[in-house]
Amino acid sequence: MNVRVDVSTASAVQRPLIACHDLGHVYDSGRGRTVALDQVSLTIQPGEFVCVLGPSGCGKTTLLNILAGFVQPSHGEVLINDHAIAGPSPERGVVFQDYSLFPWLTAKANVGFGLRMAGRAAAEREAVASDLLRQVGLPEAGDKYPFELSGGMKQRVAIARALATRPALLLMDEPFAALDAMTRASLQTRLIDLQQQSAQTILFVTHNIAEALVLGTRLIVMSPNPGRVIEDIAVDLERPRRRTSPAFNELYDHVARAIGLDTAE
Repeated sequence: MNVRVDVSTASAVQRPLIACHDLGHVYDSGRGRTVALDQVSLTIQPGEFVCVLGPSGCGKTTLLNILAGFVQPSHGEVLINDHAIAGPSPERGVVFQDYSLFPWLTAKANVGFGLRMAGRAAAEREAVASDLLRQVGLPEAGDKYPFELSGGMKQRVAIARALATRPALLLMDEPFAALDAMTRASLQTRLIDLQQQSAQTILFVTHNIAEALVLGTRLIVMSPNPGRVIEDIAVDLERPRRRTSPAFNELYDHVARAIGLDTAE
């Protein structure tokens, strides 16, 4: 098990998919100014599975929203393939904690919605949606509506929908937080399989250390008030990762200390 604070030289030579330079963001309200992010600089290479980890108030979701194009930073620069992010785009798929499925559409129609908005033919939408539902383990659920699906099934549909437009970057904002432990573990395994098969680049926001260590090839650890990157850690653990292994627990303790925790979650 190795820990590093900086991206490796070999990785740095590659052109990054995402580059953030000195990002900062301030929220103004009737109660004053809140500095959500301050001097955040990082790069994400194609094919990385990056988990952003930290306590509440560290700016994790603000960073994700900036990368998604939902929020413009107060200062700094964020680029995707050397081009400035000016707003939302199909090249950045987003999966939220609350599923955000359209209740009046079937699972298959939800998955194909982005393709429909892009003007793709019905036959193509049908084929892509069916294939992605198969990949997420829901081959028989295409004609079901969200109210007919469990929470875990809804989240799998949401993941399939985000992947339908073949985004360069998949952004996930605590997507498994509301699920029970068994469903959460099952979806973690399925997401790892999907990422390894497709080399999909993923940025995954979580406050759960064990989840970050199970999923990520790299951890960005942030501190709160204001949100800053305090560590950039390579997770050099073989898959499948055993939560009871000495290497896993050593890295868990290292991350816990970095964010100010002395005990297990």
